[in-house]
This record gives sequence, C-alpha cells and structure tokens, in this order.
Amino acid sequence: MQQRQQGFTLIEIAIVLVIVGILLGGILKGQEMLTQGKIRAVEKELDSVAVAILGYRDRYKALPGDDLQAKGRWDENTYGNGDGAIGSDEGIKAWQHLRYAGLISGDPVTGKQPVNAVGGVTNIQDGVGSPDKLIEGTVICTTNLPAKIATAVDAQLDDGLPNKGSILAFNQSTPNTPTFDKASEKYADDGKQQYTLCRGV
Repeated sequence: MQQRQQGFTLIEIAIVLVIVGILLGGILKGQEMLTQGKIRAVEKELDSVAVAILGYRDRYKALPGDDLQAKGRWDENTYGNGDGAIGSDEGIKAWQHLRYAGLISGDPVTGKQPVNAVGGVTNIQDGVGSPDKLIEGTVICTTNLPAKIATAVDAQLDDGLPNKGSILAFNQSTPNTPTFDKASEKYADDGKQQYTLCRGV
C-alpha cells in the first residue's frame, strides 16, 4: 500500500504568502500614518505657539514671560523684567503667561513646557546660537525630533534645508539638549540622531 505524502500544496503556500504580504503592508501603512500624524502635530504646535505669542504681544504690549505687568494681572511670582526679551529665567514664565491669558491650554501654575508628539519639549527663548545669533528675537524650539520628522516639518514650513531659511535644525548630544553653536549641515536618517528645530516668531 502506497503511503500518501503530507505537505503544503503550491496554492496553500501562495495563500499564506498573500496573507503575510497583506499583514506586512498594513503594519507598514499604519507606521507611516503614525509618522504623518506626528509630523502634523509638530507643525501645528510650532504654528499655534507662534500665534499665541503674537496674540499675547498684541493684547498686553509685552512678551509672555518678560511681562512686568503680569504681577498685578495674575500670580505675583510670574512677572518678568520687562526688558523686551525672554531671558533664560523667563522661558517657563512665558508658558504660564500664555496659559493665564487663555492662549494655550494647560495649568498655568505648574509652568511646565509642553511635550511634543515624540516626547521632546518645546521651549520659548530669546535668540538661538552662540557666540553669534543664528536666529534673533523670540524663538520657539522643539526637541528630540528624528530626522524623518524634522526633514518633513522643515520642508512643509520652510525650505527643507537644516542650516538655511526661517527654520534651523540643531544636533542633540543627549535628549532635549541641542548644540546651538551651529546649525546642522544635513539631516542624517540613521535612526539615532535627533534634532531640535527652531523658528523665529
């Protein structure tokens, strides 16, 4: 009596390969949609913070964080020195002022910096660059951006070049710690390098 061989037919193997292909395609498409969502969130945050700062300046004739009159308007401990620039000690106060004014969401008492879509922080400061100012005036910076996201945001809001235009990119030595001595020469999509993007208001 002849024994029947067990195994998969070509049709069964083909069906399995098609199913695996569909699953992999769905996973890759889902990852791309997540990345696109993060790109849009970073773009929206940069734009909305810039609009909030301009709105504050129009309403109170002062910069958030630097506002000397904030003492009488809100909490006594949050006023700035009124010198027309957001100093290093006024960055957290800037978030408090914007929240007290209702221009951005969040608890004004804590004064925490917002966390961006990739877990970095967004900062408001006066100028970027040392010893020479690469961006002057009020600047918004957001940290921990992978090259894929930094490149896309730069391309959407500016020219896609890390060291030219209205948005500059800076390398980070460690998370949330940009090196502001010079702008990045290129976006290195090696899966390791993270960038801080800065734009003037």
